[in-house]
Amino acid sequence: MKRSLLTLLFFCFIISLTEAQIWKLRRYEAVAALGPSFFFGDIGGYSQTKNILGLRDITLLQTRFNFNANFKYRITQDVNLRLSLTSGFLHATDVRGSNENRGFEASIIIFEPALIGEYYFIKNMAENSYLFAKGKKTGFIGLIQSLDFYVFTGIGGLGYSVTGNAMLENYGMKHGGFTAVIPVGIGGTLIYSPNFNFGVELAGRYSFSDYLDGYSNIQYSRSNDVYYFLNFTITYKLKTGANGWPSFRR
Repeated sequence: MKRSLLTLLFFCFIISLTEAQIWKLRRYEAVAALGPSFFFGDIGGYSQTKNILGLRDITLLQTRFNFNANFKYRITQDVNLRLSLTSGFLHATDVRGSNENRGFEASIIIFEPALIGEYYFIKNMAENSYLFAKGKKTGFIGLIQSLDFYVFTGIGGLGYSVTGNAMLENYGMKHGGFTAVIPVGIGGTLIYSPNFNFGVELAGRYSFSDYLDGYSNIQYSRSNDVYYFLNFTITYKLKTGANGWPSFRR
């Protein structure tokens, strides 16, 4: 009886230990993301007294889009390191803003490489399931248990090129440059299958420049330019090879 109990406990321990390591079988992830971008600079916008929490600055007229590609490495089950490359567009205009009579308008092309760390404060329960790893569906309850939520930050660089209208050109705008940025954000992911994830991510960027729109109001500007991405993501998880590197074999 005692031997049978010890054997049962041993097998339970082995199974739990094995399931706890399943995530290591796919430590590398390739992520593509697409979504709208929102810019907050010195052109356009409302004064603080007319704009609660800056919500009036988020308009379709100012919205552009971005494309984002990432390569992730899972350091632990809760911590990822990610290389991020973003290309896209930003836009700023005085139309419908507090300086409409000034008439400035700028279109910005951006390219942003960044190194980012992610921390998962809520981790799904599916990826450590042996049945899920074999592709077994677990229904609605399993869907709820397949959600991740994470926060992230890091450091990046931003190359930008600015095209202004005639009024901004005549003012003596800056046509582009390179600056450092700090990305900060939050995201959620649905672990759809052993190979694919789907998610959404809200990311803000604080830049070390006040000239992303080619213009800075020295008298009234109190901070550098910022921009945001609201991206929808799709993730493909690569198998970890015997040598520890990603494997492209099925």
